[in-house]
Amino acid sequence: MFTALPGGLAAAGSTRIKDPRPLPQVGEFFRFVDPTTETVVVRLSNPATTTLLPAPSNRFVSSKRRFMIFSSDRTGRRTPFQLDLRTGRLRQLAQTADLVPHSLCMDEKERFLYLIDRGALKETALTNLKTRTLADEVSAFSANTPSLGFIVVRQGRLQQLGTGGLTLADNVSSSLGPLMRPGGKGCLFARDLSPDEREFWYVEFTGAASKPSLLAKGRVWNPLWSPDGRALLFLRDVQASVPISELHEVVPDTGVEQRLAPTSQFAAFAPNANASVFVGASRSKAQPNIVLLLRAVKREFTLCEHRASHPALVSPVFSPDSRRVYFQSDHEGRSAVYSVNVELLIEPTQTNSS
Repeated sequence: MFTALPGGLAAAGSTRIKDPRPLPQVGEFFRFVDPTTETVVVRLSNPATTTLLPAPSNRFVSSKRRFMIFSSDRTGRRTPFQLDLRTGRLRQLAQTADLVPHSLCMDEKERFLYLIDRGALKETALTNLKTRTLADEVSAFSANTPSLGFIVVRQGRLQQLGTGGLTLADNVSSSLGPLMRPGGKGCLFARDLSPDEREFWYVEFTGAASKPSLLAKGRVWNPLWSPDGRALLFLRDVQASVPISELHEVVPDTGVEQRLAPTSQFAAFAPNANASVFVGASRSKAQPNIVLLLRAVKREFTLCEHRASHPALVSPVFSPDSRRVYFQSDHEGRSAVYSVNVELLIEPTQTNSS
């Protein structure tokens, strides 16, 4: 089957191993075989404590060195940790009082970690772990383009720090974004209509307040920019006897929305570095799986089970080089982080370090 698939899937064979050799003890890593696909899965954190990944739109897996950032309550409260993916070594990065777990995000050069702690936007240097407060009363932020500073949500207003607190929009939700567009041209933000419906808006950076434009509305969620910044990718529920989730995109420059592919009930998804393949978490109760979706032929391949109690929180993502998939699940107790090697299935992508 793999040799017949074009584009993003490599024709090297399958990763299925029925009886893998046990790995040497590395930190909390635990290797097992998925019962559905016989794919080898590695659990990276102990489910005796709660481990949570940052938002899929944030930079939390290093493209230069093999480490990732997540939060854990192993100290008694949620704090940020750095996990060495070679040795399994954990390093606590900061002391926090009320950390927002999904806020953890590295800068482009992977020198600083940004986070929200008790309403304050903070910066921690990854070299010496010195922490400073950048702004107060922040409920969400985006920091993808350092030259433009930070885009933050404060008391329902979208503001640009470093410009005297220029307000870009009002009535802004802090649960989905903001998401700065790659290249720094503008920013996505959301407005909630109901618990299940919302609007996606886009505002350009012009040096002065500009009028936001509506990109999509309805039962839409999980917005992510395409890696090149051309389009906004998101999931949309299509009403039928059983709601079906479809993968859509909308181009801000034209306002045109189109369907990219139907999905097997994706509750969450993320693209690889060139958006040729998507990884999704299905909300199907009969098949609670992690799924690869090949964009060119709109074909899916089941990677492994996630069996999470809340599929929307599985947060599957690719590593920057597309060689691995990371996700979280609470099916063994508390939320833990898992890894699956997909380099025999997906063509690796270039990273900044390579």
